[in-house]
Amino acid sequence: MRYQRIPAEKADAVDRYQYVVVMTACLVLTLPLEFLFGARVWRRPRRLLVAIVPVLAVFTLWDLWASAHGTWTFDRRYTVGVTLPGGMAVEELLFFVTIPICTLLTLEAVRNILAGCAPIQQRRRAH
Repeated sequence: MRYQRIPAEKADAVDRYQYVVVMTACLVLTLPLEFLFGARVWRRPRRLLVAIVPVLAVFTLWDLWASAHGTWTFDRRYTVGVTLPGGMAVEELLFFVTIPICTLLTLEAVRNILAGCAPIQQRRRAH
């Protein structure tokens, strides 16, 4: 099998949006946990904010500090080009919101499965 080289303009688009695509895929793949396993993460917005806001605050400050001190940088080839005040790539903020949501969805789904109270388990028992 021969591999064809991807044209530079297509490769640039893939590189530029891959992080956003991965974060979107994480949300899309964990969203069914809300309904199938009764995670109830999205249905409790106050609890969700209490979980996300501290993580967002701490890691945003840490990220800004590390970027300002040269610990790391953001390669423009791999970002959509939108930067927040302080020079942080918008993808970093997306990560700090997306991953805790996906983690909470997974955690709550596993808790419900282990407790035997997930909606999908209850439907099976009813049949």
